[in-house]
Amino acid sequence: MSVIAGGVAGVGHDDDPHAGRLPLQRATGTSPSADLTAADFTAADPSPADLRAEAPLDALAESRAGVAETVPAEAGDDTDGEGSRFRSFESALEAREEAALEARYRLAAEEDPGAGSLLGALLLRRGDLDDAEPYLRRAAASGIRAAANNLGVLLHQRGHRDEAAGWWRTAAVAGSAPAAHALGLHLRDHGDEPGSEYWLHQAAEQGHTGGAYALADLLEHRRDERAGRWFRAAAEAGHREAAYRLGRLREAAGDAPGAEPWYRQAAARGHAGAALRLGVQLERRGEREEAARWYRQSAQEGEPQAACALGFLLRDSGDEVGAADWWREAADAGDGNAANALGALHSSWGETEMAEQWYRTALDAGDHNGAFNLGLLCAADGREAQAEQWYRRAAYAGHRDASNALAVMLLQRGDTPGAEPWFSKAAEAGSVDAAFNLGILHAGRGEQHRAQEWYARAAGQGHAEAALQLAVAKERRGDLGAAATRYRQAAERGSAEAAFRLAVLLEQGAEERFAEEVERWYAAAAEAGHHRAQVRVGVRAAERGDTDAAEHWYRVAAEGGSRSAAFNLGLLLAREGSESEAMLWYTRAADAGHGRAALRLGLIAARRGDLLLARKWCERAGEYGPDGVAERAARLLEALQADLSA
Repeated sequence: MSVIAGGVAGVGHDDDPHAGRLPLQRATGTSPSADLTAADFTAADPSPADLRAEAPLDALAESRAGVAETVPAEAGDDTDGEGSRFRSFESALEAREEAALEARYRLAAEEDPGAGSLLGALLLRRGDLDDAEPYLRRAAASGIRAAANNLGVLLHQRGHRDEAAGWWRTAAVAGSAPAAHALGLHLRDHGDEPGSEYWLHQAAEQGHTGGAYALADLLEHRRDERAGRWFRAAAEAGHREAAYRLGRLREAAGDAPGAEPWYRQAAARGHAGAALRLGVQLERRGEREEAARWYRQSAQEGEPQAACALGFLLRDSGDEVGAADWWREAADAGDGNAANALGALHSSWGETEMAEQWYRTALDAGDHNGAFNLGLLCAADGREAQAEQWYRRAAYAGHRDASNALAVMLLQRGDTPGAEPWFSKAAEAGSVDAAFNLGILHAGRGEQHRAQEWYARAAGQGHAEAALQLAVAKERRGDLGAAATRYRQAAERGSAEAAFRLAVLLEQGAEERFAEEVERWYAAAAEAGHHRAQVRVGVRAAERGDTDAAEHWYRVAAEGGSRSAAFNLGLLLAREGSESEAMLWYTRAADAGHGRAALRLGLIAARRGDLLLARKWCERAGEYGPDGVAERAARLLEALQADLSA
């Protein structure tokens, strides 16, 4: 088991702060029913739905007719304060125009409801609710729907939600899309979903972007597939949250390519969640550089998961210090995954105390990986009792790897009854190691059928050693075809033992069609450090006359402790005339219990006239065997004894 600091976590929904805004509505002075949205008349709203007032046609634009247009300063041309002076002049001009406009409206408002509606909208935008209300009430009572909507906005800000809804209904019935939107949100918040859907649909059908988004949101919560249509309508009108939500819908349906353009649209408009999801998609297909750019944008906009993901990208590219900086930022924002990553990083640097501190931070953030990693840290430090406590804490929270680790700890100290339930809990939660361990547990009790069931379950999830165990059992039963299949499965997942056994099995079949595969699996096992495979590769090389390759593999295996390889290397060196070095390898093999090597040393000693040394090696050859070697050693000993007693 190893510390897994984590990857890119599942991305949660992050609400757009602009979701639910209701734009101002404007009506012309001559035709009160004509509505135009204008983002510049914004009334502050303390409620979750940020309502905007409606106002008649922009009289400011009319009053500016004939005023010479001022060319704004170019970007970057503000070093001498010219841009600042221009902005001050423009602000003063706007204030003066607005004051003139207000005076004009006040003069006309007593007799002209349209002017009163305009004045009420202007005052509402300014936040002067007391002054705005009477003008809006008179205009709304006269049938101007913009005034009815704006009166609703004003009342909503004052907390008179029901009366506000009444005026929104009046304006919505008269055809106001912003009022229909506001009324739909009001009904939704009061639990009237059918009524909410009706009015949001009215707003959306009139092209109201916020209405389309709110309708899609309502439908999505009901799992209504029509949600996608309205998210799309809002997204195409530039609503960034709608674009993000549409991307999530596409991704949830398995259409990642279809989600990407919407994530790009929302991310380009500064949506942190969309930039994060876009980064995840790009990283999955290997476009790490662009992924890092979007992660960085998302992180800079305050998304801790993006900071965490960026940290992993930097670590994988070798920049551990840069990774630590982003992980620290994410961890400080409450991301437990990042805190675990920092803990693992400090642990790799040998800074155990810092690692423990970050693992505890992760745990405090609600990430139970922190408890598991603390258990691993304590176990590596020999603090078994503390390790068990941390494993238990994580295991009781449902952490499957902690459950498996706890079970292993209990099993190692002989508590099999205590270990088995934790293995089972971990296996049922999807731990492949726990399933394999249960197989070992049942096999140790002689319950082979149950053992095979757990091995099969683990092998089905990619556990190489479980597949190897199944293969060995099938080979013992004589089911060589099934054994080869399981050996191949385990070998392809990295088991050197399985690769070796598969090569032996195929070689014994002596079928020409498997010749290339035999070579491949012997080589794979040998490269992975399997000593018997290294010896076999050496033998096959020697058989085809490639003594250099044979010597290489014999030497590698012998230096790794293989007595057979040491003996074969001695034979090879002796044939090439290097008997002195051959003697060294014979001796190493004989000291490790190789009977033929001991017999070979006895023969060499006898040939050189060192009868006592020859007897010593012959006696050892007789002890080591096998039978044929022991018989030859016995005959040589008889001859030596005769010579020694002569």
